[in-house]
Amino acid sequence: MMRAPRFWDRDVDPRSREGAPVTRLILTPLSAVYAAVTARRIEKTVPLKLDIPVICIGNLTAGGSGKSPVAAAIRKQLSDQNEQLRIATLSRGYGGKLSGPLRVDAGSHSAAQVGDEALMLAQTGEAWIGADRAAAGRAMQEAGVDIIIMDDGFQNPSLQKTLSLVVVDAQSGFGNGHVIPKGPLREPVENGLARADAVILMGDGDPPHELARFKGPILKARIAPVAPPEVGTYIAFAGIGRPEKFFDTLRACGRPPVDAVPFADHHTYKDSDLRYLRALAADYGATLITTEKDFIRLTPAQRNGISTLPVTAEFESNEALAKLLRSVTEA
Repeated sequence: MMRAPRFWDRDVDPRSREGAPVTRLILTPLSAVYAAVTARRIEKTVPLKLDIPVICIGNLTAGGSGKSPVAAAIRKQLSDQNEQLRIATLSRGYGGKLSGPLRVDAGSHSAAQVGDEALMLAQTGEAWIGADRAAAGRAMQEAGVDIIIMDDGFQNPSLQKTLSLVVVDAQSGFGNGHVIPKGPLREPVENGLARADAVILMGDGDPPHELARFKGPILKARIAPVAPPEVGTYIAFAGIGRPEKFFDTLRACGRPPVDAVPFADHHTYKDSDLRYLRALAADYGATLITTEKDFIRLTPAQRNGISTLPVTAEFESNEALAKLLRSVTEA
């Protein structure tokens, strides 16, 4: 997967060279087609309604906004509220060869089989994948799952949602406000927010102005390290939606990397990548550090000597989250 073009960002003047005005103009018709196809698919599809709740953790933009950590945090919150409930996440399995439906086994499956996000979620709880969300939801219900938490899938209408939560990055917002490929949006903001029950604003920063018209609750959260890395010198690398967020987190921990190497989201690391990174680390006398999501994509041999920074999604108000979730569990 290629990295997002600079003109997708909201801080770029559309008239500048970085704003690529000619490119944006050329892409306008394609964006209109993309938006129309998405809207028609959502409007015309009759979703499967299960007998169990389905909570969708989605977003309106391409790239990382913190959905997977939020899904894991909500799964834990629900489990803490009622230990008798069997709660599992459902991911598409992006980047994996298997289409499912199947329950992910953290001990035997690899990221190449089930995707990095699903494998990461399986480290801390029950996780499933299914390219066909409706078929996967049916299989999970038949297997005895009590609540499904969809990691992504907000624009997938095949499975009826009980609660839809849209995760928004406070720093990047909705980018330049345009739909793919002219911008990062999967659909127009107005269309997406009309189907959302609540918004989770991730990180520091003012809410995007588009949220001013949103009538539902807006919960604030942040990605925080479970524990800071040990004292040392680090070379950081990451292949996530916004690698800079990982590098910033290290700085906030008081462990600023002496160098940072970004890769494209879901990057599959080659041995040549690791040779380059290890040579760079040797030059600095540093240790390599990456995200849990990247570490999972590495082969066992590639992982040798590489540290990770485990993170979690922390909500500003756990009571606000609990209240929102009670609307599902007590319905």
